[in-house]
Amino acid sequence: MFTNTDASIIIYTPHYERQLAGSLQLKKIRTALAQINPTVGDLSGNVKKIISYINRSRELKADIVAFPELAVTGYPPEDLLLKPHFILDNIDALQKIVKATEGITAIVGFVDKRDCIFNAAAVISDGRLIDVYHKKYLPNYGVFDEQRYFMAGKRCPVYDLGGVSIGVNICEDIWHEKGPARVQALSGAEVIININASPYHMGKALFREKLVTSRGLECGAAIVYTNMVGGQDELVFDGSSLVAGSKGRLLVKGRPFKEDLIVIDIEVRGVKKKISAANRKELNEILREGEFVEKIKIPVIFSKRKPSCRNRKPKAHPEEEEVYNALLLGTHDYVRKNGFKGVMIGMSGGIDSALVATIAVDALGKENVHGVFMPSMYTSRESYEDAYAHAGNLGMEILKVPINGIFKAYLKILEKNFKEMGVDITEENLQARIRGNILMAFSNKFGRLVLTTGNKSEMSVGYATLYGDMAGGFAVIKDVPKTLVYKLCEWRNREEGSELVPERILWKDPTAELKPDQRDTDSLPPYPLLDPILKAYVEEDRSFEEIMKMGCDIVCAQKVINMVDRSEYKRRQAPPGIKITPRAFGRDRRFPITNRYKSY
Repeated sequence: MFTNTDASIIIYTPHYERQLAGSLQLKKIRTALAQINPTVGDLSGNVKKIISYINRSRELKADIVAFPELAVTGYPPEDLLLKPHFILDNIDALQKIVKATEGITAIVGFVDKRDCIFNAAAVISDGRLIDVYHKKYLPNYGVFDEQRYFMAGKRCPVYDLGGVSIGVNICEDIWHEKGPARVQALSGAEVIININASPYHMGKALFREKLVTSRGLECGAAIVYTNMVGGQDELVFDGSSLVAGSKGRLLVKGRPFKEDLIVIDIEVRGVKKKISAANRKELNEILREGEFVEKIKIPVIFSKRKPSCRNRKPKAHPEEEEVYNALLLGTHDYVRKNGFKGVMIGMSGGIDSALVATIAVDALGKENVHGVFMPSMYTSRESYEDAYAHAGNLGMEILKVPINGIFKAYLKILEKNFKEMGVDITEENLQARIRGNILMAFSNKFGRLVLTTGNKSEMSVGYATLYGDMAGGFAVIKDVPKTLVYKLCEWRNREEGSELVPERILWKDPTAELKPDQRDTDSLPPYPLLDPILKAYVEEDRSFEEIMKMGCDIVCAQKVINMVDRSEYKRRQAPPGIKITPRAFGRDRRFPITNRYKSY
């Protein structure tokens, strides 16, 4: 079973950094990266976790420990930030952390309040609040909405900790080439600590690595990049904290999707660098009106006796493994942090419900996952066999609730009103809505969260039924394209070394089984053709002409674009789901429902 508290400790000494320094006398600063999973609004729980990591870091003789962005409040706190008492409570919570820092320095993310509020990093040492850094660059794109709440900082402090110059900044600050990290490096900082709440999407971990290593080389300073881990509504924070050396090499990396404590000895010259005339000129060019550099001394002496060190090399992970673990963590934290007893899943014998059930069992344990098989007159024998075989492989409970009787009762009640009207999609949707009602009845009776099973391809084009298969509390694979659904199931089977997901589910034609001999391709292009169009139109904002240059048929492309645009009203009513692509529906992509603009 998945656990997000499976933290490990690694202490790492980069010997090759030592060699690069030649005969210079070097100073070590033992730095801890506390990659923790806070919960939004759980101030007491977050404080307890932060203090426990401070204590562990102290035991390992760390000189300084860095926590993620807004670690005290959890990220993103959204409109909790509009509650004055929440801000005051978070400041009170910080005071408890301050008292726990005897003999160690800590960098802790919280919300600071002056005339307005700031996304802030508290610099705490030996039981004293030394200083507070305010985030300068406030992201206001994609899932970020920080300009709604915070004011930007103006100060750019550099701290002298035991003779080592340290710069502290927050998340977005490091993404700007001439941002605070560059200013602090020009002002003599040898180590830059950047605290983060950087959410996951495919490919982002590698992008971060390139950013942090290049920033280390540009600044001529070690970069300590501490990232949050955990699920928060639609977002998943993957951790994967980093340390890059001043020569632009990746030195160590935290584990993805798990809490971690990484402790590394960073070797620096430990002498004050004289600011050259060229550096001073560049500083003046970078600093905007009202911004300034400040140097602050932290009165702490490093611990001299430190335990020995060992290595852990950064490890690459396949894309399918990354995505699967993101879905695992997002599901686990949404269910557990919201206090649900377990989950319900409508099991159809198809690929989507198979993936959702597998993720749920891996995340929550088989005893907390309950399936319901709801056959109709159109349900095939193969679907029955596959649903039960898969549930058996997972060891989860599956119940059978036939819907024929309910469906016939609906048709009888509506017969007079629908007189002389032919059978159409209305009767198909009735079956989906009956199933949605049954799942919600189980949810109400047993206090279990219903996990919906629709994928991104279906949600994009509206191939889903409002109040039917869209009914539920959490959409696990809402941002997973259909072609990736197959890859994830295949990867999970390889990891298991057996057919955890029955082989027939992987190769049979996908179908909703709402009418005789129905196939998804009756309404949609084949998924290998559909998904590239959706990626181009939804995630990349490509024009119709650009999509046509990809080799798409004009009629097919027009049909897909029209279906996407017309389905916005459905997506607005869908439950939240886990973001795993660079642009997910909802927070990332906000299109008007009432909209007459045509892309072709």
